[in-house]
Amino acid sequence: MEALGARTRAGTWLGAIVEASKPGITRLVTITSAMGFALAAAGRRWEAAELAIVAACCLVGTALSAAGANTLNQWMERARDARMPRTRRRPIPRGSLSPSAAAWSGAALAAFGVVTLWAGCGWAPAMVSAATTLIYLIAYTPLKPVTPLATLVGAVPGALPPIIGYTAAAGSAGLSSPMAWVLFAIMFVWQIPHFLAIAWLYREDYEAGGFRVLPVVDPTGRRTARSILLWSAALIPVSMAPAAWMDRAPGVAFALITFFMGAAFLMLGLRLVRTQDRADARRAFFASIIHLPLLLVAVVAFSLVSIVF
Repeated sequence: MEALGARTRAGTWLGAIVEASKPGITRLVTITSAMGFALAAAGRRWEAAELAIVAACCLVGTALSAAGANTLNQWMERARDARMPRTRRRPIPRGSLSPSAAAWSGAALAAFGVVTLWAGCGWAPAMVSAATTLIYLIAYTPLKPVTPLATLVGAVPGALPPIIGYTAAAGSAGLSSPMAWVLFAIMFVWQIPHFLAIAWLYREDYEAGGFRVLPVVDPTGRRTARSILLWSAALIPVSMAPAAWMDRAPGVAFALITFFMGAAFLMLGLRLVRTQDRADARRAFFASIIHLPLLLVAVVAFSLVSIVF
């Protein structure tokens, strides 16, 4: 019975660690890193074993780093999470995970992630990963209770994972690749309307937690709606930019597809500006979730078509 109880406690503790790592966000970060890796890897000759090892280290290292950063973020924001209905059931506020365990496990995961990237992929992706974690924890997290500009700061670490993947496949030369930074730009711009839609939906929660996100300091919602609209409009040319590095036929097809995708997303922003309705904010949020993976898949697919054919 004691052994069973110990296993149960260990399973509960591990489950709390996984929950604190925000698996959904960790998964998204890993996917965007994989997209960057696929783009860069397509332009190189590989031995099958080498490709498998580097790809695995890239994905595992990125996932570990993201999980560690997310866990440390929850450790840093545990008091504010406890005041927000949306987050008070997270592992630390509800008592499933002690603050010290969250801090140590988060630091270990982040460190193992950087080490895995360095050992399997080289110094460039490891340094980008370390920079992602540090900006997220040292700049973005402390700024959230201070200024709405924290959203722009937070978009930087959110946009760096594709560069982790790109440099994992291309080496340090990937840091100067225009395509890598186009991916960064796409991720950066996409995050603003995505986050503002979330913050609009949960602005009472953010206010209770003491976070000065734009919807909290904008009680009428007009500035928030305009910001969602402007950033959604900016996403259209940024999304079309990869066409410049494709052959003519796939490039034209990609540009047309991404233009209409962006226009559809923009229409939701226009509707939100007109109505400033919670239901329209929810539609914009879910549309942003659908938009990003479709866009990234299109970038990779049309780039591969351009390379192969």
